[in-house]
Amino acid sequence: MNFNLIQTDSFSSARAGSFTTDHGTIETPIFMPVGTAASVKGVHLRELKEDIKPDIILGNSYHLYMRPGSEIINQAGGLHRFMNWSYPILTDSGGYQVYSLSQHRKITEEGVTFKSHIDGSKHFFSPEKAIDVQRKIGADIIMAFDECTPYPCNYDYARDSMDMTHRWLDRCLHHHLKVPFDYDYKQFLFPIVQGSIYKDLRKYSADYIASKDAPGNAIGGLSVGEPSDEMYAMTEVVCERLPIDKPRYLMGVGTPINILENIALGIDMFDCVMPTRNGRNGMLFTANGAINIKNKKWEKDFSPIDEGSYCFVDQDYSKAYLRHLFSVNEILGKQIASLHNLSFYLWLVREARKHILDGDFLAWKNKMCYQMNNRL
Repeated sequence: MNFNLIQTDSFSSARAGSFTTDHGTIETPIFMPVGTAASVKGVHLRELKEDIKPDIILGNSYHLYMRPGSEIINQAGGLHRFMNWSYPILTDSGGYQVYSLSQHRKITEEGVTFKSHIDGSKHFFSPEKAIDVQRKIGADIIMAFDECTPYPCNYDYARDSMDMTHRWLDRCLHHHLKVPFDYDYKQFLFPIVQGSIYKDLRKYSADYIASKDAPGNAIGGLSVGEPSDEMYAMTEVVCERLPIDKPRYLMGVGTPINILENIALGIDMFDCVMPTRNGRNGMLFTANGAINIKNKKWEKDFSPIDEGSYCFVDQDYSKAYLRHLFSVNEILGKQIASLHNLSFYLWLVREARKHILDGDFLAWKNKMCYQMNNRL
């Protein structure tokens, strides 16, 4: 999987590039809609394919392992066939979900024992098990098993957690090379940089991950409660040390402003549940700021949802109509809002790419971040 770095912005570290998997080419910067349980919530697959058209989506190994089970997905011929998606997929390793189950798990050097959030049953994930599960699921890009370090945490905990993540990475890499692929296409393993908000740990982890010469590299343990300035500082430190000829993936980020600021620091790939989760709760992201469509101010506003050209549903419905759908708890309202937000996120990263190629990214980014900071 060769990363083709096409252009770097003259006034920032923003990059435009592309790389190819057996299921298609991904143009970067890219946002990956989150299909947690083999479905992007509230979005029909036809709309995802024909209207939003992401180059790649994300699945969640933990949730797919729980339901329907990686064995069932394997029997279906892999996640692509199971959900009828013929384009690239990335799966996370389950490390973040284990982090979120902090009251119901025990971490040892061997791996993590945890209780299911569904029925309380006990399960065990090791680095090797995480690779095996992702083999059966069959994503194009799979992630190494890591401990997502909580925020806040003290220095000693962050260092010990990072060191264990590195040891787990070595086991993941060994198992990945040893175990044959389940399907007739390749899987590419990305390691994950950890180190919390400590610059020396982030530098050390970035150097360790870079030394593995993986096809791409990820940054984890951010967007877990730390201030945005801390996130940007850690991203900058890591991007300065990760190889320039490999895609860089910032996991779980974030708001539209977060995405543009991190693109400026050299990040290529993003994922976040925010577009669909916030959409289901009535928050719309636009180029001029956020809209809470539940507010009474939109009750008699018969203008389109957004004047922007990035969403195929925006010209079909008015703000007043969408507010009405939310007021009567009609599921169509949640669907329209989710479609709008996903369309906006994909438009945003594609516009960023266009402005990187045109040579005016930084000025455009600054203008967009100023506009999007409004509440309409």
